[in-house]
Amino acid sequence: MVHAGIVGATGYGGIELFRLLYNHPDVDEISLYSSSEAGKPYASFMPQVSGWFKGELRPIDEEQMKKELDVLFLATPAGVSGGLTPSFLDSGVKVIDLSGDLRLKNTEDYEKWYKKQASSESLLNEAVYGLSETNRENIKKAEILANPGCYPTAVLLGTAPLASRSDWNGDSLIIDAKSGISGAGKTPSEKSIYANTEENFRIYKVNGHQHIPEIEQQLQWWSGESEPITFSPHLVPMTRGIMATMYVNVDKTAPAEDWMELYREFYKDSPFVRVREDFPATKDVYASNFCDIHVTMDERTGRLTIVSVIDNLVKGASGQAVQNMNIMLGFEETKGLEFFPLYP
Repeated sequence: MVHAGIVGATGYGGIELFRLLYNHPDVDEISLYSSSEAGKPYASFMPQVSGWFKGELRPIDEEQMKKELDVLFLATPAGVSGGLTPSFLDSGVKVIDLSGDLRLKNTEDYEKWYKKQASSESLLNEAVYGLSETNRENIKKAEILANPGCYPTAVLLGTAPLASRSDWNGDSLIIDAKSGISGAGKTPSEKSIYANTEENFRIYKVNGHQHIPEIEQQLQWWSGESEPITFSPHLVPMTRGIMATMYVNVDKTAPAEDWMELYREFYKDSPFVRVREDFPATKDVYASNFCDIHVTMDERTGRLTIVSVIDNLVKGASGQAVQNMNIMLGFEETKGLEFFPLYP
């Protein structure tokens, strides 16, 4: 059985992690940590657990944590986990970082896009990128894991079957992505408060979103090409969900069904990716670890349209983190995640 720890358990990602781990059949103990709220009952931040979980937030004591834990999840803002993770190297505790601190291998890219001091190159080299469906063998051996971002998860799962092909046309890729408000985090801002999101539809961080270099890095690993992408994120007035619509030029002589078959074959052993015969909606994956994908080709232009939907807090964050924990610890990949999406 596993003793899991969560740093950052009061944010949206940490709360979702707790929900998933609490119901995981191989996790028998969960410790929750906070640098500022230690000693307070967790139920005071998450009243949904009242009567079921009576635990308190604990102070971050790295030496004690190394003695007790099997796996540590860091659901922290950018700039925190990069400083905390080195303490757990060679400790036997597996670390899964949900922030962006360990995703980018180029330190200059991190400092440019995140505006923070980068982690050491040795730590970044140790961290395995945890896009579960495409990197299982390396994840199995990982001690330090960089959990992908929410937008990159939707985009990369939508493009993975194409990006490793010799005819990949990466410089034609255009990504139009839309996210629910929970993707902005729990701390309110002027752009995320109800009055500015209800009945509103907003584009933001045009050509400047911090997930751009993460997507480009992974596409380069697959294809060998270093092509900049066009990525336009939007905020929509819903709580959860991401829809990424991607456009890329392909061989227009290939029948549309061939592209669907490419995706079905690529994901045939991936229980959480469902290649759909119709276009998916965000409600189809709500509060689940599924990624639903549909592809279609415009025969007039030779352009493929790929639609990928995920729940940003589950497959885009905490669910994928638990999926990666399962792979790292040798459990069945689906353990603790075997539930249908919520509907309506």
